Amino acid sequence: MSRGYIHLYTGDGKGKTTAAMGVILRANGSGKRTVLVQFLKGRETGEIEALKSLENITVLRHTRDFGFFISASDKDKEEIINQNNANLLEASRLANAGLCDLLVLDEICAAYTNNALDTELADKLIKEKPISLELVLTGRSAPLHFIEHADYVTELVKHKHPYDEGVKARKGVEF
Repeated sequence: MSRGYIHLYTGDGKGKTTAAMGVILRANGSGKRTVLVQFLKGRETGEIEALKSLENITVLRHTRDFGFFISASDKDKEEIINQNNANLLEASRLANAGLCDLLVLDEICAAYTNNALDTELADKLIKEKPISLELVLTGRSAPLHFIEHADYVTELVKHKHPYDEGVKARKGVEF
């Protein structure tokens, strides 16, 4: 059994989720079983549609688009947290049962820093991951201990982005 590593894609630049999707595609092409958990995301995206056509990929995410967590109503925040925790528990169960080779926790940094999930469960999964599990974490403002536990740390830095000029996210490019 080979050792799996922890990857962290963080920073304010575009491409964190895209990088994680690249790891998923590479693992899938090599016959590996993947679980993708998307925290704070429920909007239909091109990558989710593409992943549905592939075998050995389990996707756990929100059942609807809540928008930004920080501006959600208290009722929606409660639902977001409950879904995040249910998805994190299921991912942890699958990983610890040896039912996935790659676990991607997309936007876990934002969910963690906004207390939008059970931080103790997240920490336990990161610190005590099965030895052979490859684990990918993404999101802005990674907590320091995520950086310390990661084997690969990539920070994406934004220099320019059309969003700064008022351009909305474009289907097929940003989602």
